[in-house]
Amino acid sequence: MRGTMKLIRNIFCVIVAILVAGSLGILICALNPSLTASLAEKVQQMQAGPAKPDRPISSIISVVGNDGEKYIVPDTYPQEIPADVGGLVGYQPITANNEQIGQEEADNLGSILAPGETGEGLSFPAEYYPYYAMLNDTLKTLYRQVYANALVLNTSFTPAQAVTTDQATGVVEAVYNDHPELFWLDAEFSCKYLRTGICVEITLKYNETADDLVTAKQNFDAAALQILSGAQSLGTDYEKEQYIHDALVQIVEYRASSPIDQSAYSALVMGKSVCAGYSRAFQYLMQQLGIPCYYCTGYAGEDHAWNIVKMGSLYRNVDVTWDDTEPSTYDYYNKSDREFGTTHVRTDLAVYLPACVDVSTEEPVKPGSSIVDNYINPNPIEPLVWQSKENPYDSVEIDEEQSEEEKRKENLEKAGITEDQVLDTVEEYYEDCGKRLEEAGAGEQQFVNVIPESLWSSLERAYSSGTYMKGYVSETLKKLGLENFMIQLQVQRLGGGYCRLYHNVYTY
Repeated sequence: MRGTMKLIRNIFCVIVAILVAGSLGILICALNPSLTASLAEKVQQMQAGPAKPDRPISSIISVVGNDGEKYIVPDTYPQEIPADVGGLVGYQPITANNEQIGQEEADNLGSILAPGETGEGLSFPAEYYPYYAMLNDTLKTLYRQVYANALVLNTSFTPAQAVTTDQATGVVEAVYNDHPELFWLDAEFSCKYLRTGICVEITLKYNETADDLVTAKQNFDAAALQILSGAQSLGTDYEKEQYIHDALVQIVEYRASSPIDQSAYSALVMGKSVCAGYSRAFQYLMQQLGIPCYYCTGYAGEDHAWNIVKMGSLYRNVDVTWDDTEPSTYDYYNKSDREFGTTHVRTDLAVYLPACVDVSTEEPVKPGSSIVDNYINPNPIEPLVWQSKENPYDSVEIDEEQSEEEKRKENLEKAGITEDQVLDTVEEYYEDCGKRLEEAGAGEQQFVNVIPESLWSSLERAYSSGTYMKGYVSETLKKLGLENFMIQLQVQRLGGGYCRLYHNVYTY
């Protein structure tokens, strides 16, 4: 009986303690509403899921490879993905199979392993290899070593620098993301480390193409060349970008769990891949054309990969996978981070890639930049409105018996211009604009030139994409010792198939 009474008293005390604790909690929250809000926010974040990388990126990064706008990671992941692209994902993050070993085993490894290839003397320009630019000098040394060993299919080696397992993972990820041409390198590797956390052995993993790499490279190069040969003859970077985008949409079929689907090889050679294969193929082809293009990883309903491409002075998001629907679209082509924000969120090292910003007339002009997009229609599919709504060729009577020379002479007369005023090619236009700009010097100036109307679409795309900067502005500014350039274009139809361009420029 005494034991029973004691048990009842203990249960009663526990209940009282719980009630008191609950009351205190309610009282504290009532007296401190901010704490209540904070707790509610924490609960919401837990329900939404983690939005930032789990891995301590700060231990890997020393210098952000972006001297402009910084990408801002949203607080939560996208919750709703459009039905027509739902499931078009498949990116596999870099996976490290880490194993802790004792000092004795590590000493034995040191006697049988070597650093292999060191990569000494290799260089990777930041504009084309942004993940390399993110690393400090110590980790850049390891990056070069990993790249050089992967290049010759070395499997295991001792790190040239003392690094932690997190740092090793970041370096392997950086190499993997920067180099789609290493299509035989797998997204999985292993690292043996000591109790101190220092990695003493790195083992790379290769996919099945490594079994006969000579043949695989031949197949890869041939497939890439078939696309590149069509793009190289185009006049502007914008045209080349669109050609590559459209070519991949045509030749690649989305197929989950395809062999080696994390590689550019799966898309270009096998024609079946997931988002990783599309993106790495797009990255490789754009790199071959001299256009900076980056492999961007993140979350879009699931782990996903897409690209960031630099056109002119601007960075834009491109998701070829999501444009490969039936019918194909440009819904995810050359978009800003704001436009991508409802469906795509960057993770891991990709958060340090350059931001893809909106261009606003209210934004200040930065050194070396241009606000041409404030004045030029950024969508080449919808050209600028002409001064006249009439069909330019309505007034031109076609005489089949006339020679081309006679037709041109007649059209020049209709336009009221002379032969030597016309700039027939993009190259001639750039040369003339560079000369006029150099003659005008600093400050606010105007100049005019004449082109065939058939040339306008190419120039409009050049101004929309920013490639005109390379065409004539950058070199001229260098000659003048100036840094900034703004332009407003006006177009006048002259008749006869010609138009006059009025350039209002300001340089300083």
